[in-house]
Parts: sequence; structure tokens; C-alpha cells
Amino acid sequence: METKLTPIRFPAELLDEIDKYIEDGNRSKFIIDAARKELYRLKQRKAIYNAAGIFVEKDYPELKTSEDTSNWVRKIREESEARRRDLFDEK
Repeated sequence: METKLTPIRFPAELLDEIDKYIEDGNRSKFIIDAARKELYRLKQRKAIYNAAGIFVEKDYPELKTSEDTSNWVRKIREESEARRRDLFDEK
């Protein structure tokens, strides 16, 4: 898929500030990367906001205390490791 580039306007003082820290020829890459990171952060924030309230404590008694949670994580990891060993015929 071809990337379409579109010119956008920036305040000159912001570009001057960016140019103090970014090597010649890398300004656009810096701005594009920064925009992608911010967009990713905004998407994560929205996903977290949308997921708020779906976890109901009473449905997960195995996570009641931090010790319970540690035990649950340990069990899941052990089960995963056992499956991996079975898949790859490791003893």
C-alpha cells in the first residue's frame, strides 16, 4: 500500500525547537513517530475507558488477595510451560 503524504502546518517556533534536537533530514520522521505514539496512547486510553467496569471482583475469587493473584499467575505459567513441553516433546 502506498503511503500518501499530506503537508500540514506547524508553528515556526515549534519546528525551530524540534530542529535543535533532531538531526538534519529527520524532522518529518520525528513528527510522524511522535504522532503515532500519541495516537497509540489515545487508543489505549479509550480502550481502558471502554473496558472500565467489566471486571467484577466476585467473579474472580482466585484474585482476592495479592498472594492469591501470585498463586494464580504461577499456576497459569506452570500450565503454559507444561503445554509448551508437550508440544515440543520436551521432558
